Amino acid sequence: MKLMSFRRPDGSRSWGVVKPDSVVDLGHLAPSLKHALWATSSLAEEAARHADFALDEVHFLPPIPDPDKIICVGLNYMTHIKEGGREPPPKPIIFARFANSQVGHGEKLIRPNVSETYDYEGELAVVIGRRCRHVKQADVASVIAGYACYNEGSVREWQRHSGQFTPGKNFFHSGSFGPWLATPEEVGDITQAHLITRLNGEEVQHATIDDLCFDIPTLIEYVSTFTQLEAGDVIVTGTTGGVGAYRKPPLWMKPGDTVEVEITGVGLLRNEVVAEG
Repeated sequence: MKLMSFRRPDGSRSWGVVKPDSVVDLGHLAPSLKHALWATSSLAEEAARHADFALDEVHFLPPIPDPDKIICVGLNYMTHIKEGGREPPPKPIIFARFANSQVGHGEKLIRPNVSETYDYEGELAVVIGRRCRHVKQADVASVIAGYACYNEGSVREWQRHSGQFTPGKNFFHSGSFGPWLATPEEVGDITQAHLITRLNGEEVQHATIDDLCFDIPTLIEYVSTFTQLEAGDVIVTGTTGGVGAYRKPPLWMKPGDTVEVEITGVGLLRNEVVAEG
């Protein structure tokens, strides 16, 4: 099952179950998708209903537009660690994104005026399905609502101002999240999924999820130890090798570019880059 958040043709916000080329509007059941994640098994029954809108009639929002937390992991693919000439970190490198730094599928990514070092980072996002704390690795399946694609657009110049990544990762509308949330039974073995990033149709990143330095169970156990996770919280698990910063010459996203992040079994997230107005 795939679940999405969107704006209806009249501009009002809603969420629902994705069908081929259409969506069943379930906004009457809960104020937003994160409030319904505990009941995904019953939501599957709603997919049998007649669709309310074609996908090209609605405006995609991030699958969880209102998360309590967006927790990101740095240097977490072995290919990315190696391309930077680093050693694997002893513990996960954690930083946060803010909700207003991201857009949904089809929305415009904004390259800020203060820097041209705007880089792509194709990533897998894990969405938490219920409140939890101190989750053991063996139990993580019980707290995962689903998966989505993420482009962790990074302004490298600002990321490198200090040892803290936060400024370069939080420019307004610099990252994207979507197109929807795919539930675990929809995806199957996520570790075998292929993560692919394309810039203007050219493949620039490609790895399987099993190249993670810290796998998903390890990340959830670690993060849930230091913070209480809530339904709808997002853990963005890191990017693979091939980022623009390590290419020669560097390959930066610029206005007019189109960037795609695709994860097999999950979906394809596409956005155009525009200049800050």
